[in-house]
Amino acid sequence: MKLNNYFLKKLSALFAVMFFGFGFAAVNATEPCDDFGECKVLVEINSSDGDVGFHFLMDGDDLLRAAIYNPRWRSIFAYSTRRELRRQTLTETFAESAEPLCWFDPEEDPEDVVTLGDFLQRWKPGDYHFVGINDDWDLAFGESELTFKLPAAPRELEYEEEEEKDADGEVEVVGEISWEPGNDLGNCAESASEDDDPNIPNLADVLHLLDEHPEDVDVAAWDVVFEPEFSEDDPRAALSLKHTVRLENSDDIDLEVEIPSDYLETLPDNTPVKIEIGAIGFDDNATFTEIDEICVNENDENEEDLVDGCGFEIDEDEDA
Repeated sequence: MKLNNYFLKKLSALFAVMFFGFGFAAVNATEPCDDFGECKVLVEINSSDGDVGFHFLMDGDDLLRAAIYNPRWRSIFAYSTRRELRRQTLTETFAESAEPLCWFDPEEDPEDVVTLGDFLQRWKPGDYHFVGINDDWDLAFGESELTFKLPAAPRELEYEEEEEKDADGEVEVVGEISWEPGNDLGNCAESASEDDDPNIPNLADVLHLLDEHPEDVDVAAWDVVFEPEFSEDDPRAALSLKHTVRLENSDDIDLEVEIPSDYLETLPDNTPVKIEIGAIGFDDNATFTEIDEICVNENDENEEDLVDGCGFEIDEDEDA
């Protein structure tokens, strides 16, 4: 332990010399993540659950130690491999911060809430610096910019199933997910309306902290996640049987994704499903919206009750 602490002190001193003694000349990469295969920092919002978090990723070759520094060159994360992992070395590291609620859910302790305004004042925009040492004792440097360009939350999420005939004339069921671009950040910061929920912060109150209005942030891609929800004691719960798609955004794109019949057929009757749509910005910031209580491969023997085969209440207006 003493030797390890001694090494950490020496390493910190070396970093200090490299970073500050040479006026950062050795750190400025010609390309983002110059010595790393990939590095990024980003903000992720779940507009439906109403939570917000900081994520980072760094991917290097044969790393023994690595650290991340904020724009003021203060360390915010560091790791050191030991024993078996040190001999094996490390490559990719991905982590998510805690994601506290950003709105005042009446059922939760308000002391646990971190509003979007609080979050944006906690984290500093700018270049975050990645530093690593590999098993040849070579230093690696990279940087990624954290911005507050937060894309608007997708809205009007819908899922429908249709019967189609395949090439052999056989009837098959396919699913279709559709959505529309949004104009706010959902439960983290909603646009003003007549139906304002006093527990949800108003977008107007945090606009001065954002780089752009969410509605004006360009979306680079759309993430679509179709996720069956099995009970904890079901062995399939550990298999992560998701159907995921990422679509590049464009002006003429149709905001819809087909869930193929081959995939749906692998799911048992009356499978509950959750769907997430993520708007991914060019700076990697992401805002997700989700819907749940979707019943796939419904087989309800009692069609006269007020619940479907999964036990979810039936919307009589839609069912009519």
